[in-house]
Amino acid sequence: MRTVLWRPMTDADLPAVLAVAGVVHPAYPEDEAVFAERLRLFPAGCLVLAGPGGLRGYVVSHPWRPGQPPALNSLLGGIPMDAASYYIHDLALLPDVRGAGAAGRIVDRLVVLARSEGLAGLALVAVNASRGFWERHGFRVAHDPALAEKLGSYDDAARYMVRDLTS
Repeated sequence: MRTVLWRPMTDADLPAVLAVAGVVHPAYPEDEAVFAERLRLFPAGCLVLAGPGGLRGYVVSHPWRPGQPPALNSLLGGIPMDAASYYIHDLALLPDVRGAGAAGRIVDRLVVLARSEGLAGLALVAVNASRGFWERHGFRVAHDPALAEKLGSYDDAARYMVRDLTS
């Protein structure tokens, strides 16, 4: 496999990010404006996996309120002042780079970032049968009936997952 490295996302990367999203998450389409806003609001949490063949993946993440995942394809308006959790909005890797450790490396990097921001934990909505991956990285399903409608906007298998950073 060619060498691929995580680097900060730029506005110029957005078309390639959308192309990766279209391959990895075709059932969960989001507008370019969603990615652009998150990049503008919290650039430290937006990275791309780049190599000689171009972008092979990306991650979009930011501080947020625990138990309140943003709806799919929605703008945030801003990062809440009372954000107490770190939300992984999307992690997507093209099939040719999966299994080489890039996803695990970026999760570790996001944990360090969340801790540096003084946040108590991380959260995400697991889709595409990714629950096992997230469980291997310390996440657990958080059952909250109040989230049923929002999770249903993804699909029946979507799960809200959390990882505590206080212990």
